[in-house]
Amino acid sequence: MRTRLAIKLHALLERHFPERRLFLRSDTDTRFIRLKPGTQLIAFTGSAAIVAWTIIATAILLMDSISAGNFREQAKREQQTYMERLNELSRERDARASEALAAQERFNSALASISVMQSELLTSETRRRELETGIEVIQATLRDVMREKKSNATQLAELRSAIEEGGTLPGQTSGADSETVDLLAAALERTAKERDQVVADAQEALIAADAMSTELRLMEEKNDAIFRQLEEAMTISVKPLDKMFQAAGMNPDTLLKKVQQGYSGQGGPLTPLSFSTKGGELTEEAQRANRILNQMDRLNMYRIAAQKAPFAVPLKDSFRFTSGFGYRWGRMHKGTDFAAPHGTPIYSTADGVVVHAAWLSGYGKLVKIQHEFGIETRYAHMSKIRVKKGQRVSRGERIGDMGNTGRSTGTHLHYEVRVGGKAVNPMIYIKAANDVF
Repeated sequence: MRTRLAIKLHALLERHFPERRLFLRSDTDTRFIRLKPGTQLIAFTGSAAIVAWTIIATAILLMDSISAGNFREQAKREQQTYMERLNELSRERDARASEALAAQERFNSALASISVMQSELLTSETRRRELETGIEVIQATLRDVMREKKSNATQLAELRSAIEEGGTLPGQTSGADSETVDLLAAALERTAKERDQVVADAQEALIAADAMSTELRLMEEKNDAIFRQLEEAMTISVKPLDKMFQAAGMNPDTLLKKVQQGYSGQGGPLTPLSFSTKGGELTEEAQRANRILNQMDRLNMYRIAAQKAPFAVPLKDSFRFTSGFGYRWGRMHKGTDFAAPHGTPIYSTADGVVVHAAWLSGYGKLVKIQHEFGIETRYAHMSKIRVKKGQRVSRGERIGDMGNTGRSTGTHLHYEVRVGGKAVNPMIYIKAANDVF
């Protein structure tokens, strides 16, 4: 059975692959190699497999090349879109910076106006008091003059009555001589002159009193206008600051208490302001002035608090945001990354004390600054540190240069804000200050 099957298979192969002889001839000998149908089938199959593999490999390479080209084009498009987005963010940041600068200028202008208005208010109040005192003196003088006038009129009437009835002065005999009559006439003349002078003085006093009353009324109207302007200026200046601290998650009242405690007993910028009346009961104007002065005190404390909290941006040159706060590739990114050229200056975002200025693990060259209210800021991957541990720095003071030290894939600043040791989003503070600074 097997022999028949082999014979049939050999006949089939002979039909397609007849037996061939390959002669190999040399100078002295001739040899041949017999290629059986099975051998030819194996060679044909191997050759076909090689050709098929070559075709498939070439097709795969062509497909990979085409796919890689598509991927490159897509990557280029995505990169272009990303760069356009970065440019848009950069333009938006520059616009925000311009708005912040304009807001700061408006804020400084408002403070200057408030200072001028306060001076005018104090001057007007002093002048008003002088006018009130002057009116009281004039009224007292007028009352004395009127009493004196009434007394002189009474005496004059008595003298005239005595002369008309008996021709003698009271207390004298009827035989008075002509000298007594002359003396009486002179006295009457003096009394008449004094009476006319008193009347003239009284009229002048009334005119002066009316003028002072008019001036006092105008002064009160001017003071009221100054009060209104001050109240509006205080509202415009204080409300944005209230919103800024609230947006940053900071209670304004608690914050101001801490600031005031820090200046307790030291005088200076937080000396309590008041408008007194030398122990007397406060008038409505004085109470109104005290409310404005208290608002000015609150504004001043806000200004100090704003310097001590990290509301500023750590870079003043052009930059772009490369990574925000939150989870990234399954790990928590505890800060915000800013990209800019190597060596770009880095600035402190608030007043504070440097507590670390050296290399630290993946942070590379790191600066830590401790601020008020339990806040700490960190500036990582620096190329150069320009402060020392224990040094006190101010907001906007240069503390280092941007670099690529530590675990970093490119030149950038890794900026962190920690409250009570816990990392929070730095953009909370930066965005909160957009409408103020």
